[in-house]
Amino acid sequence: MSVEDRAPAHVKAIAPYQPGKPISDLARELGLDEAGIVKLASNENPLGVSPAALDAMTRALADVTRYPDGNGFEVKSAISSRFGVDPAQVVLGNGSNDVLELAARAFLLPGTSAVYAQHAFAVYPLVTQATGAHGIEVPARDFGHDLDAMLAAIRPDTRIVFLANPNNPTGTFIEGAALERFIAAVPDDVLVVLDEAYTDYLPSALRYDSIAWLARHPNLMVSRTLAKAYGLAGLRVGFGLAAPLVIDLLNRVRQPFNVNSIAQAGAVAVLNDPSFLERSFEVNLAGMKQVTEGLSALGFEYIPSCANFVSFRVGPAARVFDLLLKQGVIVRPIAGYGMPEYLRVSIGTADENRRFLEALRTVTAGLPGVRTTGTGR
Repeated sequence: MSVEDRAPAHVKAIAPYQPGKPISDLARELGLDEAGIVKLASNENPLGVSPAALDAMTRALADVTRYPDGNGFEVKSAISSRFGVDPAQVVLGNGSNDVLELAARAFLLPGTSAVYAQHAFAVYPLVTQATGAHGIEVPARDFGHDLDAMLAAIRPDTRIVFLANPNNPTGTFIEGAALERFIAAVPDDVLVVLDEAYTDYLPSALRYDSIAWLARHPNLMVSRTLAKAYGLAGLRVGFGLAAPLVIDLLNRVRQPFNVNSIAQAGAVAVLNDPSFLERSFEVNLAGMKQVTEGLSALGFEYIPSCANFVSFRVGPAARVFDLLLKQGVIVRPIAGYGMPEYLRVSIGTADENRRFLEALRTVTAGLPGVRTTGTGR
């Protein structure tokens, strides 16, 4: 037997997460100028970094010889102030992916199960499988969560239900009242992990106060990230909000110093920079209109999205993806989510969105198998 043979079968069976293609990789592979490449694959903030966060991170560089604050006091204080929670209700993560994994490590083990929806974030089955637990994937309804079916899928051995709202990669949305009714119906001994990575892109008419639900539902954990609207994707800062007893369990499996000192400095600054968040929202709102109207004009069906990306149907998605790469435009294939005819494009600046739409028009003109409505939407 080799050492690899000794690895658990559930670990060897994991299909690693496939991130969006980096600009540097595409430049090397095709000999393109990095400056001319448009990356719209990973739902990053096209505004870049908050000037306040950049200044705070620059000043924090002087102390990189010291370990960061393992408890993240300043970050938790900023989160506490911004969202009206006690610091004891906050756990910090190396991105919200880390928070999702902490929940899995704290509550799942072989012989237990987790419930999640078809076409939902790939990390849910990954962290479930890594613990040896059984994943229960519930068929989607109109590319979104079928809450009734998910409730029915909960078994006596279920320990976690994962929900994304808005969902990635489909952008679908669950109305707040329906979502809380679902949480209330979940057994009290099952943790509901509500992943709200894209909640800051919701228009005011759709917003709901999930944080207020924590007091009514001790089995709820809300997961957030500073990677999207807050513009700190490269720093990996996420956080979970839950009852103190749940947070205590997550902290028991959390790695020491899992959020570095530069990230903590940037997080505190951007959490106290509401103007940057508002500009991120406005740019995304305008960009979503530009992209969806452009897709309709080209005759492509898309899934209405409440996030900072949109998934659209092209037919030969892998071929279109490759042709877009040759045009210097990176989007995201989502065949791994059970959507082989779809691509997902992040909302960029107005110029980036225009570049994407022009490239899409060019590469799909006359391409066999392309799926369009013929007249647009």
